[in-house]
Amino acid sequence: MNFPGFTEEDFNVFKIDGLDARMDQLIKHIRPKLDYLGNYFAPTLSALTGDEMFPHVAKHARRTINPPNDTWVAFANNKRGYKMLPHFQIGLWETHLFVWFALIYEAPNKIEYGKTLEKNIKNIRKSIPPHFVWSADHTKPEAMIMGDLSDEELLALFHRLQTVKKAEILCGLHIPRNEAITMDGEEIISRLNDTFQYLIPLYKMS
Repeated sequence: MNFPGFTEEDFNVFKIDGLDARMDQLIKHIRPKLDYLGNYFAPTLSALTGDEMFPHVAKHARRTINPPNDTWVAFANNKRGYKMLPHFQIGLWETHLFVWFALIYEAPNKIEYGKTLEKNIKNIRKSIPPHFVWSADHTKPEAMIMGDLSDEELLALFHRLQTVKKAEILCGLHIPRNEAITMDGEEIISRLNDTFQYLIPLYKMS
């Protein structure tokens, strides 16, 4: 199939009450698209990073009561998992499509990476577009716009990664749902590809 893009119906999956009902529609409508994007971008990211990258589509298998509020495909250089590794994500919340480079709480090298980010803040400021966003928590939809952050605020994020056990760092792009649903599949693929090009230096620092 050619990638069809995302629809109102995809985003509205997260309004459905109940774990089973929401998962049924998520599996039906969204997961095939994440599978497609995973298989499409794994070779691209492998070439860009120099590491063989494997796609991991979220299964939400441990959930027994609460339905997921977001879903994603992650890319890491390990077939078995991604949470302990620097990785990339493409996914949906009800409000937006997201593309991330991420180092989350399970990663063992957060302290070293935080120090590396601090040392490279000038290069990061130059290379990451001002409309990109940063987050310190992958479980929340909110994020901070790069252009709104002072150097002190950015350094505080990097320092927190070194000092707080559950700290995380994510950088990437949010595409509001109202914009995403107007884009065809080719436009979304192109935007995702462009975003990854900007995020590769953050991966290589890790």
